[in-house]
Amino acid sequence: MDIRQINDEYSVSGQITVEDLDQVKALGFQSIVCHRPDEEEPGQPHFSEIAARAQELGIEIRHIPVGRMGLDAEGVNAMVDALEEFPRPMLGFCRSGARSTAIYERSLAQRG
Repeated sequence: MDIRQINDEYSVSGQITVEDLDQVKALGFQSIVCHRPDEEEPGQPHFSEIAARAQELGIEIRHIPVGRMGLDAEGVNAMVDALEEFPRPMLGFCRSGARSTAIYERSLAQRG
């Protein structure tokens, strides 16, 4: 797991696993947003598996998938909602962290 801090409130990572969640919790993250669609590539964990363990650990979690077509208004609006509703610090993840960074930046711009 390679976590890259964007600012004090938000960091990004490539794909995380259920096993990574104890470390995510230990690092102080209070919420997670998954930007990776299920079944994007063989062998990736399903969101539901990660969500179940995150909830056991008391970490808020939401699935806002960003597919190969890129960001859309619905996804950006959902991320704005997550930023307004979820505690921080927040971890966003996708395959590499790029989509999680892009949607965060667009969401900040939209929030003004």
